[in-house]
Amino acid sequence: MTRDTAIATATAGYDTGVFLEDLRRRVAFRTESQEPDRGQLLRAYLETEMMPVLAELGFTSRVLDNPAPGSGPFLVAHRHEGDDLPTVLTYGHGDVVRGYDAQWRAGLSPWDVTVEGDHWYGRGTADNKGQHSINLAALKAVIDARGGRLGFNLKLLFETGEEMGSPGLHQFCANLRDELAADLLIASDGPRLGAAHPTLFLGSRGLVNFKLSLQLRDGGHHSGNWGGLLRNPGVVLANAIASMVDSRGRILVEGLRPQAIPASVRRALAGITVGGNPGEPEVDSDYGEPGLTPTERVFGWNNMEVLAFKTGNPEKPVNAIPPYAFACMQIRFVVGTDWENLEQIVRRHLDAHGFELVQIEVERGMPATRVDPDNAWVQWALASLQRTTGRAPTLLPNLGGTLPNDVFAEILGMPTLWVPHSYPGCSQHAPDEHLLGSVAREGLQIMAGLFWDLGDAVSSGLAQKARGQYKPASVSA
Repeated sequence: MTRDTAIATATAGYDTGVFLEDLRRRVAFRTESQEPDRGQLLRAYLETEMMPVLAELGFTSRVLDNPAPGSGPFLVAHRHEGDDLPTVLTYGHGDVVRGYDAQWRAGLSPWDVTVEGDHWYGRGTADNKGQHSINLAALKAVIDARGGRLGFNLKLLFETGEEMGSPGLHQFCANLRDELAADLLIASDGPRLGAAHPTLFLGSRGLVNFKLSLQLRDGGHHSGNWGGLLRNPGVVLANAIASMVDSRGRILVEGLRPQAIPASVRRALAGITVGGNPGEPEVDSDYGEPGLTPTERVFGWNNMEVLAFKTGNPEKPVNAIPPYAFACMQIRFVVGTDWENLEQIVRRHLDAHGFELVQIEVERGMPATRVDPDNAWVQWALASLQRTTGRAPTLLPNLGGTLPNDVFAEILGMPTLWVPHSYPGCSQHAPDEHLLGSVAREGLQIMAGLFWDLGDAVSSGLAQKARGQYKPASVSA
């Protein structure tokens, strides 16, 4: 059997409808982790759907409780072929966001897969049931083609709370650090750069949400009698924000601007164009950090956003100076940003600009991660994708969005390779979520080729060469 055999087997699963049947069965599980009464369904997805499939693939698996009380369980599975072989960890999540059944277009249901041409509609088809279904089907094709072997050891981790911010995941992996140890992570989530662009990304930007607020008095006061005499909290807060990020989106807070983009990251991003796909908004080329390309701004730099701003009564304005104003803020950031001290950094900035009365509340944070694009595993994966598709894949040093990748990169300490099987227009988290059949079919081929090549990496000594190259971002940044 050959690499081509494995790819052909994976492709046949798509063409004969076997893959669609598996996906339809999985989408039917209403695994809405945001609904408090879905605990039994989350566990059922792991125990009655995943465990039997994994048993057929030669895994031993078990479902474990979440260390975060009231949160969904985890599944851990092992397929061990030899102590001298490299070990790979893969990951997926079985939960989805709320179905919002009534908001889907007529003829569609979030709990069934409806095929209309290249569009496969259903909740979880893009995030994440379709993506981990592709990887499991590709694994089966390689095992069959190699006569029951992979040529490497494989560990699998499934969670059921990713859409709730992965509660308990960090503690769970810290508790099982030795059991989950591996040479690298290969997983799938998020979108390709575009439907026609096979993509490899190596981490994700970090995220912190924070709130700025200003309470100046207990109630509103007539704007005619008191206008010009009382500070307006909306005006003050708007100016405070303007001192932090200018009208072109450039961050003005020292300490929240990254260092220069590393040369290896610039090389990886050169020639990549963001946007331009059907249904996407037009990129504002003159917005963001000056001197950077749009691609560098979203994948190699930080951005600060105002997610919401409120003062007074926007729905029914009255002629009164409001007593209170608040803004929900967010910063997306790359490796090297001192995000854990964001509150102190912002406090120093606001105080220095005369905004001592503005209060800061940090609500959420997740670290940035990024593997060096020159890492041997990265170059190996790029070569594999190109060999399968005949096209140069897009390499993103990190996703513009955020995933719980720090669990793998920092807690478990391994390089991370993400091969997404969705695309930006998939309506992820929205009504009419869908997977593109053409992307799924190519994804099956890509992953079959990647897993086959991983079995060949043993004889090439790649695993030994790559082990000394990776350091967590907290060490290498």
